[in-house]
Amino acid sequence: MRWDDFRRSSNVEDDRDGGGGFGTARAGGIGLGAVIILSLIGWALGIDPSVLIGGAQILSGGNSTRYEQPSQPTREGAPSDTAGDFVAAVLGDSEDRWSEIFQASGMQYRPPKLRLFSGAEPTPCAFAQSAMGPFYCPRDQRIYLDTSFFRDLQTKFHGCQSNACEFAEAYVITHEVGHHIQNLLGILPKVQEAQATSDQVDSNRLQVRVELQADCFAGIWAHHAREKHKFLDPGDVDAALQTASAIGDDRLQERTRGYVVPDAFTHGTSEQRKRWFMIGFNDGRVAACNTFQAAQL
Repeated sequence: MRWDDFRRSSNVEDDRDGGGGFGTARAGGIGLGAVIILSLIGWALGIDPSVLIGGAQILSGGNSTRYEQPSQPTREGAPSDTAGDFVAAVLGDSEDRWSEIFQASGMQYRPPKLRLFSGAEPTPCAFAQSAMGPFYCPRDQRIYLDTSFFRDLQTKFHGCQSNACEFAEAYVITHEVGHHIQNLLGILPKVQEAQATSDQVDSNRLQVRVELQADCFAGIWAHHAREKHKFLDPGDVDAALQTASAIGDDRLQERTRGYVVPDAFTHGTSEQRKRWFMIGFNDGRVAACNTFQAAQL
């Protein structure tokens, strides 16, 4: 993946030195202890705990537990280290491509902030820990990312190998941007409303459609970025698909339980995640990513 020509976003907040502190918990929904326990269980099992709690936080708009924002000063703008520079580059190009897409539809794109942290970080949606993986918080329209997750793609999830990882990492970032797109388009609030009157099985099924659409939106970014920059190297798309496969619900459940429970899926199977990323990548239109109307996922 060649990303030198990508514009660096100024919407990066770098709190990797601050650590974020623990903030102040507010009552409601899943408590701080439950969030931390689920995170630690996921970490011990080698599974991204966002499968356990992240999707519920996204779809509920973060109603589980609220935390004060960290008080430590945060550097804003593109970081100078390699990992931070890469994140700023991918975020910047996603801003440019989605601005073009929104403008073509007569709308204005409002980009999210992306907050880098190390270890732990209080957020308005949940207490972020590196074990949770990246996630989007609709309350403050921020993406939270510990760049150590990229190392986990190679070690824990075996999602990519060495120099083929960059596009897989870009897929992870733009998947979270995809949740921001859903928020801007009013999709997340509608799902939240539907989940309020659904049982757990139906709620999970709605969540799968949300996650697969975010995969498709990541593919849309890649489609338009490829047209603009011709930035892909041989093997890049395969690496992204390998990552999508590695973090599919069926693969994760098989690794941790030894069997698969489809009704407990929250992100979609490996094949579904790959399929919807490729739909966005090949088509490039938002209309092609309507997972909520698709008869077959």
